[in-house]
Amino acid sequence: MKRFIILWFSLIIGVVSCTVKQSQTTKEKIKMHKNNESNNQKVIKTDEEWRKKLTPMQFNVLRLKGTERPFTGIYDEHFELGSYYCAGCGSELFESDSKFNSGCGWPSFYEPAKARNIKEVLDTSHGMVRTEIQCAVCGGHLGHVFNDGPKPSGLRYCINSAALEFKPHKKKEN
Repeated sequence: MKRFIILWFSLIIGVVSCTVKQSQTTKEKIKMHKNNESNNQKVIKTDEEWRKKLTPMQFNVLRLKGTERPFTGIYDEHFELGSYYCAGCGSELFESDSKFNSGCGWPSFYEPAKARNIKEVLDTSHGMVRTEIQCAVCGGHLGHVFNDGPKPSGLRYCINSAALEFKPHKKKEN
């Protein structure tokens, strides 16, 4: 029994240390994409104000750190040219030219449009160690970032569609 407990603790420590190392690598990659622009004004609202502004799904994702079921969000297979903004406060988050189909069931991007609008937070929920991504302006939960994305960044920002609003690029007239 003692051997079993020691083996079990060794396994847990090994998994946690590997995950923490991956999280540190992800942090280093994110820092490479940060820019030196000044911080935005923070948007602070009560839960009641957020409930009036957001749909129930948006409130669940952005304010309660919920998630959509995979392959159900409107932007998962959406590849129109344009920009993606925070559904809570309207801050620009991602451009369509950094979007790719990761097959994970949520919209995926390899870099933010404005790194200053993205905040990373250590997430140890659900027995995992991940890097949560929040809107730096309103604090809304967007999703998570992983270090298994394509070049040039090697990152995969896995974002809930409910956390986003899309605005197409205006077509140039001749």
